[in-house]
Amino acid sequence: MHNDRREEGEETEDVSFADILNEFESTKKTEAPVAKGKRGKRKAAAPPLRGTVVGVSGDFLLIDYGAKAEGVIPRADLLDADGNLSAKRGDSFDVAITGYNSEGMATLSRVVGPRPRDWEGLKRAFEEKEIVAGRVTGAVKGGFTVDVGTRAFLPASRSGARTPAEMEQLVGQEIRCRIIKLDVDEEDVVVDRRSVIEEEVQQVRQNTLESLQEGAVVRGTVRSLASYGAFIDIGGIDGLLHVGDISWSRVNDPSTELAVGDVLDLKVLKVDKQNGKISLGLKQMSPDPLEQALATLNPGDRVTGEITRLTDFGAFVEVMPGVEGLIHVSEMSWTKRIQRPSDVLKKGERVEAVVLKVDREAARLSLGLKQVLGNPWDTIKDRYPSGKVVEGKVTRLVKFGAFVELEEGIDGLIHVSEFTNEKRIEHPSEVVKVGQVVRAVVLSADPETKRLKLGMKQLEATAADQFAQHAAVGDRVSGRVLQVLGNKVIVQLGEGVEGVCLLEEDAPAEPAALPGGSLAEQLAAVWKGGARPAASGASSEPYREGQIRSFIVKAIDAAAKRIKLTPA
Repeated sequence: MHNDRREEGEETEDVSFADILNEFESTKKTEAPVAKGKRGKRKAAAPPLRGTVVGVSGDFLLIDYGAKAEGVIPRADLLDADGNLSAKRGDSFDVAITGYNSEGMATLSRVVGPRPRDWEGLKRAFEEKEIVAGRVTGAVKGGFTVDVGTRAFLPASRSGARTPAEMEQLVGQEIRCRIIKLDVDEEDVVVDRRSVIEEEVQQVRQNTLESLQEGAVVRGTVRSLASYGAFIDIGGIDGLLHVGDISWSRVNDPSTELAVGDVLDLKVLKVDKQNGKISLGLKQMSPDPLEQALATLNPGDRVTGEITRLTDFGAFVEVMPGVEGLIHVSEMSWTKRIQRPSDVLKKGERVEAVVLKVDREAARLSLGLKQVLGNPWDTIKDRYPSGKVVEGKVTRLVKFGAFVELEEGIDGLIHVSEFTNEKRIEHPSEVVKVGQVVRAVVLSADPETKRLKLGMKQLEATAADQFAQHAAVGDRVSGRVLQVLGNKVIVQLGEGVEGVCLLEEDAPAEPAALPGGSLAEQLAAVWKGGARPAASGASSEPYREGQIRSFIVKAIDAAAKRIKLTPA
């Protein structure tokens, strides 16, 4: 009876086990002869013994397997995937005697499955595709010999060993396998270990997957690395540790944080049991530093950090390990309109910033760069009072005026109407050009609207300037009365030149009547009464608009273009 199961692409076994045994016949001298009955039965190996761990010493475990006998199992045969001993004193399991050591003590192996006791048992295991236990007894051409109650052949391609070293270590091991070919007449038995391993691995994967719960902590080994994360073996099944879940700090390359073979404790973030996908987290094993930072930082606090990345809308700054805050592009300068954050900052640069907003619900930290330096518009009136003469470079021209840079980021506007008194101009390019350095007078400064108004015509020489250059305090001048406002008289001294004369409060509004009599009598009466004689015979005459009168220059304020007069 032949039944050969093969997978697509698998190596074809053309040589029967009986043929291979012909080459290996010399090794069969010590084997028991085959005893066949009417139904082809033969006596198989004795059933497994029940052993109990009674001691652990060095590289061996001492096993009591009954009949007042003890044997040993190498410690290495009972290690789990993490290298820990999987058995302890008092544990019981099936064992089989594999030989005796130099001291006469039985060497045992842990039996990992049932052993058929006769050919009927082999046939039943073959037909029902049962998994049976066997011990690899040697290496032969194309594979291995395995004791499964009778001698069987294990093709190398179905051994599950991938390297020559693994194949070498397979000899002497207890294995679990499945009979894939059975010919009782020819005593031709072929077994398959690889499919059993694959099924067990799949079962372990399924069991692990079913037992996993979100939030659970598992231990795993880094199996491979990729640009987007690491694959972690957590007991026969792989989980993905995404690059974003490796550390609270930003990680660009997982290989800078992890290495293949690293053993890690991780948290299960998500389990998709239907698709067999597991998401793991390493950073979640430690407190979120952002939550701690949000609990301690307040608006107005100053922080320092390194620029970790630049975007179109701002720059991210790591102010604490694993804690990033955003400096929006609008918070980078008081005076400049920043188009790209890279115009001001660069990655890796350390900066000082001010905490603007702490959003604990959204877990966001907003920072400001310009707030560190202070708003220059807050002190604009103190630094640029009205009337101050300033100097700056023309930065741009527009139809309604020219912008002059007085300091970095502070521009003042000279309106077209403020360039000159000499003529009416239509465009500022008639007077100035970009890059030209000009002098101007501060007309007004408004910190709320961030506007600074300048004028150039105020620096042009006027008729008042020319008068001030040629006149002196104490000079007698003549002028035409323009207005009489109580005791204040506005006097035109020339074209575009005006002065102000303040009259004494007790000066008569109307000329006083002189006493009659001779001239001597009149003068005597004036002096007796304290009257002041007119210098030209008209000083006591009231001031009226249009009069031409004489005055004495009392004071000249050239900067303010003011001239004070007194009656002559």
